Amino acid sequence: MQIYLDHSATTPPRSEVVAYVNKILTEEWGNPSSLHQWGQRAAMTLETARVQVASLIHAVDPESIIFTSGGTEADNLAILGIARQYSTPQHLIISSIEHPAISEPVKYLEAQGWEVTRLSVNRQGRINPLDLKAAIQSNTVLISIIYGQSEVGTVQPIEALGKIARDRGILFHTDAVQTAGRVTIDVQRLPIDLLSLSSHKIYGIQGAGALYVRPGVDIDPLLLGGGQEGKKRSGTQSVPMIAGFGLAAELAATEMITESSRLMGLRDRLFDLMADCSYVVPTGDRLYRLPHHVSFVINDPFPTSETEKITGKMIVRQMNLAGIAISAGSACHSGQLSPSPILLAMGYSEKEALRGIRLTLGRKTTQEDIDWTAMVLKQVINRLMPQLVIAK
Repeated sequence: MQIYLDHSATTPPRSEVVAYVNKILTEEWGNPSSLHQWGQRAAMTLETARVQVASLIHAVDPESIIFTSGGTEADNLAILGIARQYSTPQHLIISSIEHPAISEPVKYLEAQGWEVTRLSVNRQGRINPLDLKAAIQSNTVLISIIYGQSEVGTVQPIEALGKIARDRGILFHTDAVQTAGRVTIDVQRLPIDLLSLSSHKIYGIQGAGALYVRPGVDIDPLLLGGGQEGKKRSGTQSVPMIAGFGLAAELAATEMITESSRLMGLRDRLFDLMADCSYVVPTGDRLYRLPHHVSFVINDPFPTSETEKITGKMIVRQMNLAGIAISAGSACHSGQLSPSPILLAMGYSEKEALRGIRLTLGRKTTQEDIDWTAMVLKQVINRLMPQLVIAK
């Protein structure tokens, strides 16, 4: 049995998307900046996708969508595109659990003299809006808070946080890469100025993303050239990938309510099936949580020299041998494992932060998959940590 439970890393492209992308590759391959009919057909395909992506987040003006190569570029464009408008360093605020696509460009700005506040989170990974209020300074120009955290699944109080920013006249960005298509997002209602999206997280194809920019908000480009995307992102657009993104967005919007409800049921079932295991502890917020997301740290109540070596990546490898794809939060650099910065920020120890695992569900995940995965995961951990069985 082969079970894919790593949908927060990437989703398998939908068959409808693959067929549509193939059609565009063979029939609509023109440069959308060209004035002849081949170019204009490609331009029409591009603008159709822009409307589809805008509709996913209830953006009224399709021109508020800037297409990028993916979520990372969208995040970088949001952060650096605002920062470049200032001749002297200012102050910005992010959370302590941002994706590297946010935290790394912020580190870059910090090295250039920008002042950065990283908001702490509670044990469940949630920000207290009062902490945001207290962090704002007279020279705060941007606040960026991740919508749904990819490693632990926690969804932030974006409306409350965005309102604080708007009341103070500060731009507010959110990385919604994990959230869009799974949770209803309405940028007309929510106080959001900039929002990042990615195609391959919603069953599109890798290589396309977008940044929503609220009309009236100015942003400097990172790439200079032909002036595509309203002069905000130069370079000939990848029409096939963007077309697939548009179709994936339209399908996600159509199915989101029923599919998210189904996934929540499977998600909660997996949590419940693992609840009797003393060696796994859920991470993230169980109430404010992405509908497809399950995560744990491996508990070690009776540590030995052997069990001290157990990491989340070991669990991932063992599950892979059993035909089940999951992921771990810790990263490997130069052969050395590094604790998950997300778990560390949530108050977990370095040892615990090496033992995070994530299981993320998708459109083809079934109850049978969940039941089998729970059984196999218990067997894997029992094999690695046999003293826990004896202790019971």
